[in-house]
Order: sequence, then structure tokens, then C-alpha cells
Amino acid sequence: MNEKKPTNLADNLAGTNKYVHNPNALREQQIDFEKIKTKLDKFKKELLKKFPFIIALGVLPVNASPLFEEDEGIPKEEIAKKPLHVLMIMPEEQYKNMSKIRPEVIKIAQQSGENLWVHIKTAEVDMWNYGLDSKFEFIDAVAACYPLHDGGFLGALRVANIHKSLVLNWLNVGRVRYVASYVIAGSLVRGTADKTSDVDTFVIIDDTDVKRMSRIELIEKLRGKIVYDFVREASALAGVKNILNVQVYLLTDFWQSVKDAHPVMFTFIRDGIPMFDRGTFIPWKRLLQMGKIKPSPEAIDLYMKEGDRTSEIIKRRMLDNMVDVYFGVVTPTQAMMMLSGHAPPVPKVLVEEVKKALVEKEKVLTLKDVKILEKAVKMYKDYEHGKLKEVSGKEIDEMLEEAKTYIKKMKEVRDKLEKKMQEHQAEQIDEVVFNLMKKVFGNKSKEDLLKDVEKEMVKKGKIPERMFGVAEELTKVRQKVKTKKLSQSEMQRISRDSNELVDKLTEFAQRKELVSMERGIMQIAVGNQKVEIVATDLGIFVVEQQGKIMAIKEKKLIDSSKEEFEKAIKETKERLKFTMSNEVMDVLKKHYGDFEISF
Repeated sequence: MNEKKPTNLADNLAGTNKYVHNPNALREQQIDFEKIKTKLDKFKKELLKKFPFIIALGVLPVNASPLFEEDEGIPKEEIAKKPLHVLMIMPEEQYKNMSKIRPEVIKIAQQSGENLWVHIKTAEVDMWNYGLDSKFEFIDAVAACYPLHDGGFLGALRVANIHKSLVLNWLNVGRVRYVASYVIAGSLVRGTADKTSDVDTFVIIDDTDVKRMSRIELIEKLRGKIVYDFVREASALAGVKNILNVQVYLLTDFWQSVKDAHPVMFTFIRDGIPMFDRGTFIPWKRLLQMGKIKPSPEAIDLYMKEGDRTSEIIKRRMLDNMVDVYFGVVTPTQAMMMLSGHAPPVPKVLVEEVKKALVEKEKVLTLKDVKILEKAVKMYKDYEHGKLKEVSGKEIDEMLEEAKTYIKKMKEVRDKLEKKMQEHQAEQIDEVVFNLMKKVFGNKSKEDLLKDVEKEMVKKGKIPERMFGVAEELTKVRQKVKTKKLSQSEMQRISRDSNELVDKLTEFAQRKELVSMERGIMQIAVGNQKVEIVATDLGIFVVEQQGKIMAIKEKKLIDSSKEEFEKAIKETKERLKFTMSNEVMDVLKKHYGDFEISF
């Protein structure tokens, strides 16, 4: 079933027309390149050796041959020989040597052993005259060249031409034509494009019959398709690395910008070359060359006002620079306050807090250093309260140099504070670990404590063997930190290992064969419930918070009574300590599960 032909631009936006190669590439070229590849390679090498400035060299499509034969007036007898047409593109600056270049090129072509006809064109003039003369089919043919040598020109032109075809196939269907102009500019037009150069193009869309959607909606839909979808598709089809930059304009907006003397539009018209035009862009270019496009009085006034605003803009930017320097000084200072254990002070009290914390207490800053901070804060306050209206460039330079010195000092402060923190952390680790060891093994030297850990815990399999290595390392950690600052990861590892050792020591203390308790009473916590374990000469009793009393007999808990418990208390001799076997701990754990011991 035939698709309904679009009648307006809105219908075209919903179209699904696919890309079709340009007419010059529709039919398969009747050239067996495999047979002549060796000769063409030899021809290319000889040319590049003789003329290394050649920008591009390519074989023109067979079905484009009549265009170039007619355009250059090639004799009929030469046409009858059906030569292979080769395009050679060189810089415009070499055109003055054309009388010497052409005979040499002809000689090399004749020596190639193949019937070649070489068309010598300059990149900046000859190529783009095709566009200015509305001979767009010639540009299509050049873009479809089989490249023998390409410095980037043919690839850039190819991706732009494929994108143009995608746009035309989408919006120019039948008698309905909405693409007013497709124009290229930038390095490609200047003849300086290489294999990574961006390709700048702009598309002008005739929007004069748009009635069913707003202009904003129209331009967004056009950009979505032309700038994103088609650019991605064209880049994939062209197989080049050149990035295609496309700008889409509505005809009415473009004309208004030209009328208002918008510099970008003037540049586009002056430098741009049409790859497709329906009589819109080329007349503008001619009028601009003739000096007939003149800005309106309103545009002149607008640009004059921009000059008047220059002074205010500069003042505003200088103040912005001052604010940037202020934050560049204040923010690191707040960071150092946090590192020293204080909340980051608000700018209002920042200077005083820094003096107390970093100058007087930590002694890592001097009053001279703080003056830089004080100056930045004062200037910012004056600016905030409207007292400071402008700042000179000299003042900004001074502030910037002072800020660099201050930030360098902040980095030194950070190193000092982190070292102090590490020393404090190492001291805490040392105290916690070895105080716990002393509680378990008695008040001994570190060397003796390590021997006890190895004998009582490691060799008896109470803790993993690597824990002994951790304990040995912890005996040296305080001295190690004093000697040099450790890395953050190393300090975290030491802290993690010490916590693990503390857990093992605590567990060992709780599971020690004999547990000493003062006054014959021990308390355990089972969840939120507190349970007392009371040792008497008649046995061990368990008293729960609710008043329930049990006794431990024959390795299990059995119910008891208040009378039996009171009798046992009366008959027990007063003493400061008693011992309880590990078996009792097992009975309690079996009955209550996990619990914590408190003395």
C-alpha cells in the first residue's frame, strides 16, 4: 500500500523515509578495482612522492563522469576511450604552480599503464565554486569518491553529504520541499580539515506554513531528528572519526537574526558554502558581498549598549573572583577545624574559632597565617553588606597569591593534625589492648604478656595464630606512629586488627577456666533481663528479675525455693571471692543462650 504523501511540515516530521544513497552512487560502479588496484596504488605513490601537499585523491563514480566531462569540455574522442576519472584536490596556494603541476600529473598518469583522466581542483576555491554555482550534484559526486588518499577532506565531506541526504529524504518529498538550505562551514571549507576535525553544518528549514504546532515544539522536533538521530546514522554510514556539528534554524528566525546583524549569522553567510539551496542562502551571500545586508537601527543600538555594559560586567566579574578566593580560603579552613574535632564554624565566628583551636590549642597555625583568612573574611563581609562595590585587579592578584600560600599551609596543617590523631589513636589502642591483657594475665610487662598470649591462647587454640602477630605489632605501633605518619589504609588496618584482638581477649576472659567474682555475686544480662548468679557453700543459685529462683545441680538448672535459697545464704561464710567452674558457664549458656557478664 502506498504511503500517504505529506502535505505540510508537520506531516513530514512524522515521516519514516529511509536513507537513500545519492544518485551518483545508486548503480554499482562498473569498475573492477581488484584488477587495477596495483596500478592505482603505484599512481598514488608517484603523485604523493612528487606532490606531498596533495589533500585528497579519489576515483569519481562512473555515473558522474558525464558531469565532469561536460563541465571541463573534454573532447569527444577522449570520452569515447572511457577513461577512469580521478579527482586530485590540492591547496589553493599551489594554484600558482598549476602550469608546472599539470604536465607532471599527466606524465605520471600516462606512465601508470591505465587510461586515467585527472581532474585537478583546489580545496578552497574550485571545490566550493560548485556549491556557489548551485552545482550540488558535483559535490555529491566528490563525496562518493573511492578514496585513494585522504587527509581528512573526503571523509569530512562524505559524512556531511550523507547527513544532507538523510535530511532531504525526510523533509523534501515530492513537490513538498521544506529544507531551504544545507550549508557547511569551518575547517572543511578552509581546506584544513584532517581525519579528526569537526564538521560544522547548519540547516535552514522553511517554516512559513507551520500552523499546527508552536515554533518551540517544531524546532525541538527538528533538532531531535536532525541533530541526534541523523548525525548518529550518518557517522555510522560514513565510517569516519569526524564529529558532525549540526545547527538547525527556522527560516523566519534566521532572517530576523540577519536583519538584527547577529555576528554568528553574518559569519555563516560569509564563510558558508551551500551543499543544497532553494534560492535562499546564495542570494544572501551575494547581498552580503555587495554590502547590501545592513543591520537595523535597533540592532546598532543593542550592540552599542553592550559596550556601555562592559565596565559593569568587568566589575561584577572582579567581585566574583574575590568571592571565589574567599571560598577557596574558608572551605579548607573549615575542613581543618573538622579534622581537629570541631564542628565547622560559620564564617561569622570562623577567625576566632581558628585562633582558639588551631593557633592556641593545636599550635599548627600562626597569627600571621590567620591574617590571610581574616582579610578574606572581612572583604567578603564588606561585599555582603554592600560596603565593597568594586575590587581592583591588583587586589585580586594579591589575594590570589596569599590564598595560594594559605592553602599550601593548610596542607601542612592537615599532615600535622593527621599525625597527632594517629598518635592519639595508637595510644588508645595500646592502652585498651594491654590493659585488657593485664586483667587476664596479671600486671606484667608487654614482653611477658605476649608470652602468656602465646602460651595460654595461641598454643591452646583459643585464638587464631595470626592474632599473636597482631599483638606483637601493637607493641610497636606507638613508636612507629611517632617516627613517621602512617597511610590512612595502614592505620585503618591496625585499628581493625586491634578490635579483633580485643574481641578475642574479651571472649577468652569470659570463658576462662576460673572466673573470679567479688562478694560471691555475678550478674548476667539476657536481652533486657538481668539475672543474678549467687554462689553459696550449698551450691550456686540463679535469681531472675521476676523473682524465680533456680539452683544448678548435676550440670543443669532445676527449680528451687525462696526458703532453700535463704537457708544457703545464712550458712555461707562471708568471703571476698569465690571461684566458678567453666561447666557452670556452659549450663547458663545452654539455658539462656547468649548473655553478657557484668561484675
